[in-house]
Amino acid sequence: MARWCYRHRLVVLILWVGALLGLGFAGSAAGTNYADTFTLPNTDSTRAYDLMEKAFPERSGDTDTVVWKVDGGTARDASVRSRIEPALEEIGRMKGVGEVSSPYAAQGASQISGNGRIAYAQITFTEQANGVPKALVEDVVDTAQDAERAGLQVELGGQAITRTQEPPTGIAEMVGILAAAVVLFLAFGSLFAMLLPLVVAVAALGTGLMATSLLSHVTDVPEVAPLLGSLIGLGVGIDYALFIVTRHRRGILRGMEPEESAVTALNTSGRAVLFAGGTVCIALAGMLVMNMRFLDGVVVATSLTVVLSVLAATTLLPALLGLLGMRVLSRKQRRRLAAEGPESEEASGLAARWSAFVQKRPRSIAAGAFLVMMVLALPVLSIRLGATDQGNHQDSTTTRQAYDLLAEGFGPGFNGPLQVVVDGEDKAGTDALVSTIRSTDGVAQVAAAPPARGITVIQVVPTTSPQSERTDQLIDRLRDDVIPESGAKAHVGGVTAVFKDFAAVTGERLPYFVAAIISLGFLLLMVAFRSLVVPLTAALMNLIAAAASFGVLVAIFQWGWGTELLGIGKEGPITAFLPVIMLSLLFGLSMDYQVFLVSRMHEEWVHTKDNARAVRVGLAETSRVINCAALIMICVFSAFVLSGDMEGAMAGIGLAAAVALDAFILRTALVPAAMHLLGNSNWWLPAGLEKRLPHLAVEPREETADSPHARVPDAETGTGTGTGVGSGTDGGSTVIHGFVRTPDGAPVEGAALTLLSKGGRQLDRVTSLADGSYIVSVPSAGSYLLAVTAQEHPSRARHVMVGAEPLVYDVELAEDEVDAVN
Repeated sequence: MARWCYRHRLVVLILWVGALLGLGFAGSAAGTNYADTFTLPNTDSTRAYDLMEKAFPERSGDTDTVVWKVDGGTARDASVRSRIEPALEEIGRMKGVGEVSSPYAAQGASQISGNGRIAYAQITFTEQANGVPKALVEDVVDTAQDAERAGLQVELGGQAITRTQEPPTGIAEMVGILAAAVVLFLAFGSLFAMLLPLVVAVAALGTGLMATSLLSHVTDVPEVAPLLGSLIGLGVGIDYALFIVTRHRRGILRGMEPEESAVTALNTSGRAVLFAGGTVCIALAGMLVMNMRFLDGVVVATSLTVVLSVLAATTLLPALLGLLGMRVLSRKQRRRLAAEGPESEEASGLAARWSAFVQKRPRSIAAGAFLVMMVLALPVLSIRLGATDQGNHQDSTTTRQAYDLLAEGFGPGFNGPLQVVVDGEDKAGTDALVSTIRSTDGVAQVAAAPPARGITVIQVVPTTSPQSERTDQLIDRLRDDVIPESGAKAHVGGVTAVFKDFAAVTGERLPYFVAAIISLGFLLLMVAFRSLVVPLTAALMNLIAAAASFGVLVAIFQWGWGTELLGIGKEGPITAFLPVIMLSLLFGLSMDYQVFLVSRMHEEWVHTKDNARAVRVGLAETSRVINCAALIMICVFSAFVLSGDMEGAMAGIGLAAAVALDAFILRTALVPAAMHLLGNSNWWLPAGLEKRLPHLAVEPREETADSPHARVPDAETGTGTGTGVGSGTDGGSTVIHGFVRTPDGAPVEGAALTLLSKGGRQLDRVTSLADGSYIVSVPSAGSYLLAVTAQEHPSRARHVMVGAEPLVYDVELAEDEVDAVN
């Protein structure tokens, strides 16, 4: 498929552009129909909600609040009414506003605070918050705030009002893309190579978001789903393309033709991307174990974006590679390739030095990394799940100001009243229940609405805020003691009760969810790497990473360490559904890094049976690309602090912390140090289990088992080590020999001849002697690439077929080609 996409690149590009335009047009025409359904089956708040829907089916539309406060006098003064009443009347005449309940109406006395300085009016729109035109909401805000004067403060709160404070759509994505572009340019040094992962990720993200908006018309997709889809889609889309482009560039630098390099990259790293994408989707699908209707739409949106990211990386990317050809390298790299020939296989630089250092001091590095993770994980012991509200917005926002004014004037519990829904027409029993609730500790106000269809709603205002633990205790007291003792058939509902139930159900089901995704990940890694210890280590590391990342999340968002500095408002509980979503994404991404790291270690172990070398080589060759990929994800995730959404900011910061800790501490230090300490037991698998397990190759083997591998500085001597050509004992090694000459027959001394495998691995490298002769070692019969470079001659490469006997292969260096003249 990779070769077909490479050769038919215009067709592939047209198909992708057509898909983007088609989905974009359909999405714009259909609009969106996101629905936040937090209700849970078999919970008390859901039963209360169902009864209220039965009693008041005609109630619809979002209800928002206008709050005002006077510094002197009262809100009843004529000077205040003369400014507020005309504004409320004007708002009531706006198209899209259904009703305005004013404190100056006959039944509005309760809408003025006890000291008379704070009052509020409720505005009911004809549509839910998502359906209210933003222009209408802005007109309401402007009209209300135009009534302000010295000594009169006017603020507005509500879901629809919140939309006016949101930053422009896509700003978080754009900042993340720009940050990723900088990292990619520094990593590649080439503008075209930098653009490749970005184009692929944007194409996948665009189609994913448009498809999600269309799916919102046929299934319940929460409003936060596209935000989370953008967050994970942008991160994995760039990373998956990065892995493939890195492999492609390495192949070209080692002498392969661009087409062969692209096909090899897709056949190796592309397979790993398919495996990694599948594990992310499996981890996301683990959310279905929670049996929460709200999460189903999140699973659909995020999984769809990941699938499209994998599809773009395996189809659109090879087409783009075909368009660029050699331009995927920088000018400097192309000049050096032409002048010096294919680069050496030897791993060097900081990654190789760090890998050798880890091998020398595994105990101290493992202990230090573990200590850091445990310290960061300590705050997770005090985690409290709940819901964020407008009280968590920044101080400067009108919604936060309105929230605080209502709490000041009518009590902290006024922003999250409870609704005790009584099923039955026993007026005496209802009155008795109202009386009992009024005398209950923690209750500030109680008011019963007139019954409708045999159902009575009792509004209960707690003395504490919606996010207070004492409010949760009041809900438990009403359910466990007050209502049963009254004998009434009643249920406690309201937004505060819904989120409390949501948090309780999440806490109960979370262990099963974690067990499911860890078990599945364990099985996948066991099959892929033929080991029990490697997947067990990965599972433990994932749990450590999760604990540490949630510790960071608690410290920032629950304890308030830096929330105002980051511009994300006031501290509060961790959103109830966030642990499930974060754990799914975290386990999926951690599996990606584990696969890319351990697959290279496993390959080296299969060839050498030397655990120390396998770990050292695997870390040296993969740590740079893993760290680069992690840095991109950190930039993308952190940018979602700018999304204007508290849940998005929590997910972004949490995942950024998780990726940073996972890549820079776990995969770079703790995992390799632990594998050095465990030794050969890393690769232990009972013989009976080995026979029964299916074989799953993350990457195809590039050459035979006795072929040489990357030379990495030895931990003790600092010299390069390798298995060496012909070091195998099976007698399968042979040679290619001949002469390098010019067209007039003159010998060429000092010509560099490099033998490469079909996968781009350097097998041997020699220099021609004074008479032009050379001998290149070959591990076994097969097809290889022979690259030749000499001064004053252009670099050229040709495929050669080697049999069981030595191959005589003379090379003639001309100005435009390298020809065999056997």
